[in-house]
Amino acid sequence: MNEKNGQKKIAFYIGSLCKGGAERVFVNLAGYFREEGYRVIMVTQYQKEDEYILPDGIERFISDIGEEKVSASRVVNFFRRLNKLRAIWKEQEPDLVLSCIGKNNFMAVVTAMGTKTRAVVSVVGEAKEEYPSRVMRVLADFLFSRAAGVILQTERSRSFFCRKVGERAVILPNSLNPAFLMPRYEGAREKKIVSVGRMDANKNHEMQLHAFAALKDKYPEYSLVIYGDGELRSHIEETAVKLGIAERVFLPGVVPDVAARIRGASLFLLTSYSEGVSNALIEALALGLPVIATDVPSGGTEELMEDGVNGLVIPTGDLAALEGAVDRLLGDPAYADRLGEEAAKIQERLAPERVNSMWRDYFEEIINE
Repeated sequence: MNEKNGQKKIAFYIGSLCKGGAERVFVNLAGYFREEGYRVIMVTQYQKEDEYILPDGIERFISDIGEEKVSASRVVNFFRRLNKLRAIWKEQEPDLVLSCIGKNNFMAVVTAMGTKTRAVVSVVGEAKEEYPSRVMRVLADFLFSRAAGVILQTERSRSFFCRKVGERAVILPNSLNPAFLMPRYEGAREKKIVSVGRMDANKNHEMQLHAFAALKDKYPEYSLVIYGDGELRSHIEETAVKLGIAERVFLPGVVPDVAARIRGASLFLLTSYSEGVSNALIEALALGLPVIATDVPSGGTEELMEDGVNGLVIPTGDLAALEGAVDRLLGDPAYADRLGEEAAKIQERLAPERVNSMWRDYFEEIINE
């Protein structure tokens, strides 16, 4: 075990710190372990603009080889990247490295072999999308079997991997962002339907627009507000115009105070085709919003919601189901409120101190093996 003044050392390895769900989880976890007295380093392949800021005391390393060392040969570049990452583990000697997302997990396992560092891989998205080909799946089974630990976020994910990986994997949830730990909004709710997420094809905001357009005359006082930005922003604007709802659809972009903005809304929508365990969904539930969410293939929604108990769960891509669910909740505010009250109980289940301690216990188990 590598300790300095009684401190164990943990590394986090991810592509970059660009603002996204997995990146935020890593930054929050890194901050937690730092506060708990661990030495912590963050290793990213790249450094980009508009990234999360690391807490004080966490040193960052870039594992990319740099333009001056890039070869015309992809094979040469691959081995140079392997060697650089391996050199970081040898020099820094973390007791454990946590990696996530696709090939990063492969790199962590391979480069940690023969060093003092134990690699723990995590799958935070839809496993089938992170490892889409047969070759990738075979590699995942082979390398994950040799990792010191495997973390999944849903029970459904176990069946994607071979039995050996599935049996040794643990399910660890994401903790709730502390900014969303607040009393549930009481009183008359704002006549607005809200959604939070990147404006891309996967989030399927277009289905929200069509459902809203179908119900616009029945609920003339309501607006649809989509927080976030992305490559489909202009398409969303154009679609709203074509559907005749542009004056009632608002796109504020990325805002820092999203909790305060959506807290008093009448309804929250998550219409993604694919997610891991959505942080936006966790946060909406924690605020006690009436929620409609798609049953994503990973089982992420299933981990958080029970249809008819703390929200409504609909099939992915099912416009008729979305229309019906929105109509049901807007038409019955008392029922929507009961769902929201039940949803807010997730604050206890995913409280940061509770979830972070689960991660710490697992890491300690790996380090002390």
